Parts: sequence; structure tokens; C-alpha cells
Amino acid sequence: MTITIYHNPACGTSRNTLAIIRQSGEEPEVIEYLKNPPSREKLVGLIAAMGMTPRALLREKGTPYAELGLGDPEWSDDEILDFMLAHPILINRPIVVSPLGVVLARPSERVLDILPNPDIGPFTKEDGEVVVDAGGKRVV
Repeated sequence: MTITIYHNPACGTSRNTLAIIRQSGEEPEVIEYLKNPPSREKLVGLIAAMGMTPRALLREKGTPYAELGLGDPEWSDDEILDFMLAHPILINRPIVVSPLGVVLARPSERVLDILPNPDIGPFTKEDGEVVVDAGGKRVV
């Protein structure tokens, strides 16, 4: 079963998501999307599979979002896609694709909803937040 994560190793949420996937027993295909951005066709497909709009996938923090004026509603979906392709850092992450669906794993525990084996045992994020307790119960 193939799982793919569009990953940024500098992002804590992305690292936590990757760790959850691995703890589930899967070794995903890891695509460092800043080095290997998706094609326009692939990005459009991912956005559609997540049931969101390009604007909803835009990342603001640590990106040229403000300097490009992307908060202005004048930009069309096609134009937003153009910006994302020109500046991949604008694509929010991590995006995870599994046979059970596609999610923007923010927060990272959202990935549990599409893992073939979501019973991962205890899991604590890098920052100390408990996601799954010692009894195997998801902490909400």
C-alpha cells in the first residue's frame, strides 16, 4: 500500500506527520515539495481530492503571501495556482495521499483518518503534545 507525503523537513507539523505514518507501519514515499514541486495538474488533483480551493491551501506564515498581495480576493484560482507553482513555499503542508484519501495534515493527527492502520500506539509530538495516549486512545 503506497502512502505519499508532500513534506518539508524544516516543518514540525510535517515531521510529526511523517513520524505518525512510520509508526503506523508504513514507509511512505517522501516528496520534498520545495525541491520537487508538483506539476500544475498534480496540484489541481490534490486540491480537488481534499475538497478545498487553491486559496484554502495557501500558506501565509514564512512565505511571500503578504508581499504578493495574496490576501486580496481579486486573485482567481488559476492565478493562485500560478503563484504556488512559482513559489512552492506557498503550498501548505504536509499533504498526505493514501488509498483511503488525501488530507492536509494540519494538525498532524489528521493523517490518522486516512491511514490503513490508525492504531499506532502511544504517540507524542515533538513539542510534547500527546496525540495517542498509553492506552492507544486518541487525545482530542
